[in-house]
Parts: sequence; C-alpha cells; structure tokens
Amino acid sequence: MTGPVPGRALPRLEPVGRRRPDPAALVLVAHGGRAGSRESGERRRLTYWRMLPSAKDLRRAGPELGVFMLRYRHRGWNGADHDAQRDVEAMLAELRRRHPGVPIVLLGHSMGGRAVLRAAGADGVVAVCALAPWLDGSDPVAQLAGRSVLIAHGDRDCWTDPRQSLAYAVRAKAVTDRVARFEVLGDGHSMLRRSGDWASLVRRFVLGEIEIEPPDRDITNAMRRPAPAGLTTVLTGAVR
Repeated sequence: MTGPVPGRALPRLEPVGRRRPDPAALVLVAHGGRAGSRESGERRRLTYWRMLPSAKDLRRAGPELGVFMLRYRHRGWNGADHDAQRDVEAMLAELRRRHPGVPIVLLGHSMGGRAVLRAAGADGVVAVCALAPWLDGSDPVAQLAGRSVLIAHGDRDCWTDPRQSLAYAVRAKAVTDRVARFEVLGDGHSMLRRSGDWASLVRRFVLGEIEIEPPDRDITNAMRRPAPAGLTTVLTGAVR
C-alpha cells in the first residue's frame, strides 16, 4: 500500500471506552458504507453508529480488550481502489506498531465485512467476524489460512446477498477448517430485529477465540460440521 498523500484524509482509530496501555487482545471494528462514494467517512453516518453498540458490548464483556472503531477516509469501496480494505490494513499496521505481538480480531458489517475478510491475512490477525458481508464472488479466501472465521447473515437481507456469503464460506472452508456461518432468521441488513442475538454471537466468538472465555459450544459445533451443513446453522434466540 502506498503511503499517505499530503492534503488527503487519513483513516483513524477511535478507542471504545478507556484506552488500555497493555491490552490482552485487540478488536478492530469496521462499519458499512457504499459501493462507490468519495464522501468523507465521518462518524455521523448511520453505518458507524450501527456497529458502535457491538463495540461497546465487547469492551464491557472483556475489559482487558482494546477495542477500536475504524473511521474510513471515504464512505465508499470505490471499485479497484478497495478503499475500505486499504484503511483496515493501514490501521492494522498502526495497531501492531502500538501493541507488538498482541493478537487481533477483526469485526466488520456489510462493506466492513468485506474489508476485514480481505485484510485477514495481515500479521497478528487470529480471527475475523463478518456480519451481513457485501460479497460478489470475486473475493479471495487464501488469506484466511490459519484464521478462525465467523459469518452471519439475516435471511431477510435485501442489501447484501446471503447466497454470496454462503458460497464464500464454502470456499473458505477449503482454506481453514475453522469456519462457521449462521443464518439469522427474521432479520435484515440493519440487524435491528434481533440485535441482542447478533451481539451475543459476536461476543461469544471474540471472547472464545482470544481465550478470555471458553470456546462457545454452538460455534465450535458449527465449525466441526462439514460444509455446507455447518455453514447454514440457524442462530438460536428470540426469533420475531
């Protein structure tokens, strides 16, 4: 990746809660955006606020975690520029500089889900969680080798295609056996109807992967099941 260009916006890290000088693990949270837009990635965007509760939930559940929200340079992915992916990679490098050797978990929604999946091969990343990721069949999976992967998608999603995340998960399973995908029945792209169930799944995955809590039984069982059965696991909870 090329260096910053003078006069242009830069991605930013925003700590969630009080910053820890010696975190046991790091979580980088990437929110959604648009396919194409050079507008700024300022925090007033609804996509930013949609992921903030999950980030705060992780910080409360794991006080030894360092949790950071990513602020993009631009609102859009912008074709071959892959701006969101480049921003994730830049901030991963910054986190490694600040906290060398500390394991990192990536969490993203929609465009952010695509960005974190693509950036998962970076040094220090141990796990990646993509919620309703925006995928189109062109995204690589080789970078997932050695990582744990969790994908969740609502069956009522009209913005990103659950069939694409299933096809991606099938391909990922050939690279790493630690892949699970959950179907969130009754919910759409905004993750509002079952917000507590989405948050619980993320929390159980992250805390289990960095060994703050024991591995979650439902996630572990889904990972052990062969494809495609383990990739169409229905997320239990309060279905409305």
